[in-house]
Amino acid sequence: MARILLFTGKGGVGKTTMAAATALCAAERGYKTVILSTDAAHSLADSLDKPLGPEPVEVVDNLWAQESDILHNIQKHWGTVHRWLVALMAWRGLDDIIAEEIAVLPGMDELASLIWVYQHERSEQYDVIVVDCAPTGEALRLLTFPEVAQWWIHKLLPLGKRLNPVVAPIVHRVSGMPMPGNEIFDAADELLYQLEALRSLLTDRKRTSIRIVLNPEKMVVKEAQRTYTYLNLYNYPVDSVICNRLIPDATDGRYWEQWKKTQARHLKLIEECFSPLPILKVPLLEDEVVGMGALQEIAHFLYPRGDPIEVLFEGKAMSIERDNGDYVLTLRLPLVSKADIAVLRSGEELIVQVGNQRRNILLPHALGGREPKGAKLEGGELRIRFSAPDSAP
Repeated sequence: MARILLFTGKGGVGKTTMAAATALCAAERGYKTVILSTDAAHSLADSLDKPLGPEPVEVVDNLWAQESDILHNIQKHWGTVHRWLVALMAWRGLDDIIAEEIAVLPGMDELASLIWVYQHERSEQYDVIVVDCAPTGEALRLLTFPEVAQWWIHKLLPLGKRLNPVVAPIVHRVSGMPMPGNEIFDAADELLYQLEALRSLLTDRKRTSIRIVLNPEKMVVKEAQRTYTYLNLYNYPVDSVICNRLIPDATDGRYWEQWKKTQARHLKLIEECFSPLPILKVPLLEDEVVGMGALQEIAHFLYPRGDPIEVLFEGKAMSIERDNGDYVLTLRLPLVSKADIAVLRSGEELIVQVGNQRRNILLPHALGGREPKGAKLEGGELRIRFSAPDSAP
């Protein structure tokens, strides 16, 4: 069974570098490792300093890499449906080349990239699968796509199967429009099976971990908070946060002093926001991180004593669930008493204070119109209940 590691974060924070360094470290420890980039603006080849394509290529011993390509992926993973869509567009009078280009439905690039993860795991060729995800917003679409696609296929597939034998010949005879045949419904069935298996795989906390990469900057930290909240909302396992480009203490000069003070302030906020997740700290290096030597140096800071594929945090630090029309947000707070805890709502943030330590949680939109109506501490967990607004059904 392969170990799956996904790296996400705001664009420009260095997630490709962290993913590549992790993959290289795993390969050097003897794990057969593949790293896949799902970002349309690929930089994985630049980071590894090796040419890459849409299929895995071996770049060093035990390490394969690939950069996802939407048209290649659709032809490989769902070509039957894509060919029918091209034919349908061409029937509407579009040039074949234009039809080929626009017959890519929204979300198909995320879906096709995810299918690679499923197929790599199923092939049993690799011990470790590392995914360099697109920037945060696109990565969240990537991870939530299995649920959305399953909903559409569940709704449309049975209806299409029932109507197609009766309606298709009539429509085709009258209009000449190409109609989907059984092979298209079979392809959709296979896709649904893969999506269900993939969803199960990505939420398996023993198999999959997501690592959020950030820089100690206010806007970056806020976006990482939102990412963390939504990943918990969908039950995806986050096992660490990587704080990249910390200015080393030994850096001298007046220019750097204010930067170090600002970073120290934001690092404290990061620890407040993401506790009890481990915070992996990577310093700003003297030169750009390109090639195997630089990636090995990054890996040394990321995993100085441990295995890069071990689960760095077990269990759920936070979860959000529905309960009789309400939402319940659960936080792990072991070894504290009720008297030590204070909870405050401030705009879109929930502030939980335990003694002199504070935790800032950016609430998802689902909780935007709801107010906390009670909190209970039991079994080392704080459960905060948010009631439905009066206007809600």
